[in-house]
Amino acid sequence: MPTHSEPNATPGSTVTTAPQAADQSGARAPSLLTQLQKPTSIAIIVLAVLLAAQSWSSSSKIRNLREEVAKRLQKGDVSNAETGALARNVQEGTKELQIKVGALENRQSETQSQQLALEQLYNDLSKNRDEWALTEIEQVLSTASQQLQLAGNVPGALIALQNADRSLSRSDKPQFITIRRAIGRDMEKLKALPSVDSTGVALRLDAVIAQIDALPMLSDEKPALPAAPVKPGKVQAVKDANGKLVGPPAPEPLLQQVREGWNSWSGDMWDDVRQLIRIRRVDTPEALMLSPTQSYFLRENVKLRLLNARMALLSRNETAFRNDLIAAQDALAKYFDTRARVTQTAQALLRQVQASNLAIEMPTLSDSLTAVRNYKAKS
Repeated sequence: MPTHSEPNATPGSTVTTAPQAADQSGARAPSLLTQLQKPTSIAIIVLAVLLAAQSWSSSSKIRNLREEVAKRLQKGDVSNAETGALARNVQEGTKELQIKVGALENRQSETQSQQLALEQLYNDLSKNRDEWALTEIEQVLSTASQQLQLAGNVPGALIALQNADRSLSRSDKPQFITIRRAIGRDMEKLKALPSVDSTGVALRLDAVIAQIDALPMLSDEKPALPAAPVKPGKVQAVKDANGKLVGPPAPEPLLQQVREGWNSWSGDMWDDVRQLIRIRRVDTPEALMLSPTQSYFLRENVKLRLLNARMALLSRNETAFRNDLIAAQDALAKYFDTRARVTQTAQALLRQVQASNLAIEMPTLSDSLTAVRNYKAKS
């Protein structure tokens, strides 16, 4: 296409046509494009590198995240298994607790029923408390009265009366004053009785029983000699409590020493002669003819007599007590050597025992029993 020159062109200037301008612009364009493409390529390369780095970083993070998630899932599986085991244990424990709770509930119900039964029984008993107390007091007083008459158990009867009075004093009812007054009269009767030292008499009997085997008999081969009189001895040196000599003995004349020596020698000779020849008077010749077996049974018979006397003492049997003591004393006087000191001691103990008075009339507890029975009959 033809180009038109501008109207303002000055003369002499060269006018460039359109094709020429196009050629010039085409020559400049590659250089501009080249200049523009270099930064773009660098930016693209940098962007690609950044994208590659970000992609690698993202893939690494995703891989780490997957590994961590896998580990956590594995831990979660383990914890889930443990939780399941714990849950099963808890369920089993819960079942056991439920069973125990059921058993406890059953026991509680049984306890409640028993408590109700006990409360009912207590209510029933409380209604007749006075009647039960009086019945118990009557039984105790009846037993004490029997013991008092059969065995003479005065301390036991006193204790029974004191317990009955103490039991009645707890209720503080004026209706019981009559019964307590009767119990007081019976207590005064028992306290006024003469005391018998049953324990001391029993101990003396035990001492004699223990000496029976050691008492010499008339049938023994070597009867015991009578107790020899005490001879005056020589003047000894003075000694203190520790046995040490305080001073030398007093000097004795020669004639006195000879006389004492002669007396001592003649006394020893006479003792030896007495051992060779012994004269005794025996009123019961059969006592000398006892064999060892008969002697043994005789001692045992005396022991049995004394044991029976001891039992009669405890049961307040005056007749049996006297008879057994007399039989034992007769046996000692007839078959045993009464010149021996041990035999004399045993006989003295038996005489002391025989002097004890057991013939004491025991009172009855009729006043107390009558008062209790009359009150029960009125109520």
